[in-house]
Amino acid sequence: MKKYMYIIILFTLIASCKMPYNTYSGKAGFADNTVVAHRGAWKLNNLPQNSIAALKQAIALGCAGSEFDVRMTADDSLVVNHDPHYNKMQIDKSTYSQLSSVKLPNGETLPTLREYILAGLENNKKTLLVIEIKPSDISKDRARFIAGQVVNLVQGISASKMVCYISFDFDILKKIKEKDPAAVVQYLEGDKSPAELKKEGINGADYHYSVFKKNPDWIDIAKQQKILLNAWTVNEKTDLEWLLKNKFEYITTNEPELLLGLTGK
Repeated sequence: MKKYMYIIILFTLIASCKMPYNTYSGKAGFADNTVVAHRGAWKLNNLPQNSIAALKQAIALGCAGSEFDVRMTADDSLVVNHDPHYNKMQIDKSTYSQLSSVKLPNGETLPTLREYILAGLENNKKTLLVIEIKPSDISKDRARFIAGQVVNLVQGISASKMVCYISFDFDILKKIKEKDPAAVVQYLEGDKSPAELKKEGINGADYHYSVFKKNPDWIDIAKQQKILLNAWTVNEKTDLEWLLKNKFEYITTNEPELLLGLTGK
């Protein structure tokens, strides 16, 4: 009897030891292409940027990732919107009730982060949810607070394996790593070398593609240091082809259909 109990326990342990999505590359288990749809796949079908419809279209296309922007309202609601203003209302000085009274052009309500991620988890096993946390216009402390609240929400809905984080604010990324050391985080500003990122425990260099053209040696250094390479926001065919030739893990674009065609995926 004890022998059978040991066998059952062993199989239970093996079944629970799944390979995490949040490996160094951030690609384990996700679509085998380089395409990150910038604010969702919105352009071809004239959808609102950062809308749930644009997110679902990116998932339907099979993009490796879909990027979106997060801000916090005056009443501490996390919302998905790129600009600091929504319908002429300053997000960090307005309540969610005020902001959500105005619909997106396709009739959607301004999505909360919870709603957006939950929508992104539906029928999705291949598209990484790329969360850009915007720097706070109020203070650095506020930015770190927002970062902590985002991680709390992601963990609270068991979505950690399906997300990575990006930001122009280095302190935001460090806060995320403090809250979740296993999180994949990528820096956007372009003012730190791959060696500096490695030293600080940052997983990726997600820079404007011009940064890599000015510093082509960073590409090989990043690969040697096992730093993720991502470039934004790349829409011209020649630039996309240059990044593909240099074997970037990710390319963030407003033209996901074009890039998918170039990758042959």
